[in-house]
Amino acid sequence: MAEVYRERIVKLLKRADYTPLKLTQLAKALGVSSGDYPQFKLAFEQLRQAGHVVMGARNLISLPAMSGRIIGTFRGNPKGFGFVTPLEPNSHGDLFIPPDATAEAMTGDIVAARVVRKGRRGGQMRYAGKVMEILERAQNKFVGTLSKEKIGWIVQPDGTGFLEPISVDDVGAKGARRKDKVVVEILLYPTDRYLARGVIVEVLGRAGRYDTEIKSIIRQYHLPEEFEDDCIDQARRAADEFDPEDIGGRDDITGKVIITIDPPDAKDFDDAISLEKDSNGNRVLGVHIADVSCFMRPDSPLDAEARIRGNSVYLPEKTIPMLPEILSNGICSLQPGQVRFVKSVYLTYDREGKVLSRRFANSVICSRQRLTYEQADKALRGRTKGIKPEVVELLKNMESLSRTIEKRRSKNGMIHLDLSETELVMDKSGRVVDAHPADASYPHTIIEMFMVEANEAVASLLDRHNVPLMRRIHPEPDGFSMQNLSKLVRALGCSLPRTPDRTSIQELLAAVRGTDSALAVNLVVLRSFEKAQYAPLHIGHFALASKWYCHFTSPIRRYADLLVHRVLECYLQNKLGSGSSNEILAEQELTKIGKHITFTEQRAEDAERELQAVLILQMLSDKIGEELDCVVTGLAGFGVFAQSLKFGIEGLIAMDNLGPDRWKFNSKTQSIVGMNSGASVHLGRAVKARIVSVNVPARQLNLCPTKPLVEASARKRAKTVTRKSKKPRTRKRPRGRR
Repeated sequence: MAEVYRERIVKLLKRADYTPLKLTQLAKALGVSSGDYPQFKLAFEQLRQAGHVVMGARNLISLPAMSGRIIGTFRGNPKGFGFVTPLEPNSHGDLFIPPDATAEAMTGDIVAARVVRKGRRGGQMRYAGKVMEILERAQNKFVGTLSKEKIGWIVQPDGTGFLEPISVDDVGAKGARRKDKVVVEILLYPTDRYLARGVIVEVLGRAGRYDTEIKSIIRQYHLPEEFEDDCIDQARRAADEFDPEDIGGRDDITGKVIITIDPPDAKDFDDAISLEKDSNGNRVLGVHIADVSCFMRPDSPLDAEARIRGNSVYLPEKTIPMLPEILSNGICSLQPGQVRFVKSVYLTYDREGKVLSRRFANSVICSRQRLTYEQADKALRGRTKGIKPEVVELLKNMESLSRTIEKRRSKNGMIHLDLSETELVMDKSGRVVDAHPADASYPHTIIEMFMVEANEAVASLLDRHNVPLMRRIHPEPDGFSMQNLSKLVRALGCSLPRTPDRTSIQELLAAVRGTDSALAVNLVVLRSFEKAQYAPLHIGHFALASKWYCHFTSPIRRYADLLVHRVLECYLQNKLGSGSSNEILAEQELTKIGKHITFTEQRAEDAERELQAVLILQMLSDKIGEELDCVVTGLAGFGVFAQSLKFGIEGLIAMDNLGPDRWKFNSKTQSIVGMNSGASVHLGRAVKARIVSVNVPARQLNLCPTKPLVEASARKRAKTVTRKSKKPRTRKRPRGRR
């Protein structure tokens, strides 16, 4: 717990709008309960003893002042300058590095920088820095596109990490050609006079082709690929030894009506649903999860590989599984008509959707039918062709229970963000030809509600036994984040208290649903929250309003769930108190694993998001001049970020393209204002924008409003009115004279 509070204290103190607080005030701002205050105070003392925070006059707490030399991570900008984020936070924050002082550092490098005072402005000291030494290079291999220029062969790296081109020789050694996507290894890093020099170590294929872009993302994010032979051998032995008739002491529920509902392209079905009534007429929900743990022992080669991978990665048209397909798409997958081993959670509900009782068991099932979300939605709407009558009845009962649970959870404070995903439409060659918002029909919510209930039930059970557990935690946002959220939302014209709680956030999201500002408001709320993570800490899940929460329902694709299954198995075998099981890990080990799988989860999301952006940008590069329906989702001193409603991708409208005026970003009103016309641009504004240009390697989409936000004539009239409204100045009469 102390470790989490250390991170949260530093994060709060780093905020630009933080004003020094006393310790009790700081605890209140972070939402620390009286029971957790000792751990919070311990975390603070650890930070103070390490010199990471200081307590000044009147016991006010802040970060230490900027020292004369800092060590941190360099972040470059295409315009030549950069910033150093200190490894040890200070009250100033990131250090600005001018273009002539970067020492050719690259994004991600660990550098030592000398701090130079630049004088005061607005009552605050300004600093700049000079990189004195590059202590550690972030990486020495980059993915980019090969081209022939006047100066010779160069590789332009993809993305925004390494911005400068790399000079390469002997391109024929690997058979590379112009416009090939390649992996280049740096031999000599850049200087102020020369480009970096490198050698091509792998040719991925022609830039722009689907297979090439997939390989590019895999290399760029260092994603795992093929399994080692010992992992494949272990998976094969498990498949060969699997005997569906040898169920041991498992409950045989193969005769029950049980179904799966998944996306149309899914192959790893790890959750199935049943729903019945007990003798008292109460509804009994059965959530049946693939029992991966019975095929994978701790510390085996496959377990070690799954821990390293952390999770499956779902890229457009390609899956990089956490487990070999022999397991993930085979004996672990709850395929229809196949006998499969599961761990079952039975939840009994009253009419209001409150849980009356919980029961857990090892079971064997046989799924009656596999449905897609679209099929389930059609069945609920009366289009039941091809669906068995007992399955249709089950679906209707599932919908009824889900709505009851959803109502109860919403009343308890659950926050649901309306942020639709984008679904790509691809031709046979793998090229994106269209895109649209993904299906968000109610069967998605049905499965979501049931999985959340099962996850919570397992976490609650194991918490009562006081056993170390890999939890899914989502800390409550701090007071400053909530105050900032209130300011941003009120700038959008919406109502929100200065210190919003769950209820007011729920009311806000409900009020904007279906409006132009809905996307922007949902994004602002999301950005005000901390990210959920894996850790063995008793923090709960803020967005779900859940005191106990873990991930249990996807062990085929998440290592966290597999760890929870093993602890649940100890409970089912009455071994929780024995202390001899190697399936229960110590809290320190869980903390280490939690950090790693939180990283792999974020890496997978980033890789999926970037590949999707690349494929959409490739499509849009053939649509220059076409119009997009957009919503303003971000504002900056250099322009407006607008997101396409259809394609889900964000583009930049530069200040110069807003219209003939002098535009300036106003941080207080969270708007960009025309200084002459008075016209303004706020978050959430609907904008029709034209595609101006696309830079796929740099992941950039440049837009321009179809109609300028300010016409030249309006600007001229505004200037005339301003001149006419000016009054002649009069000299003040000296005091004492009449």
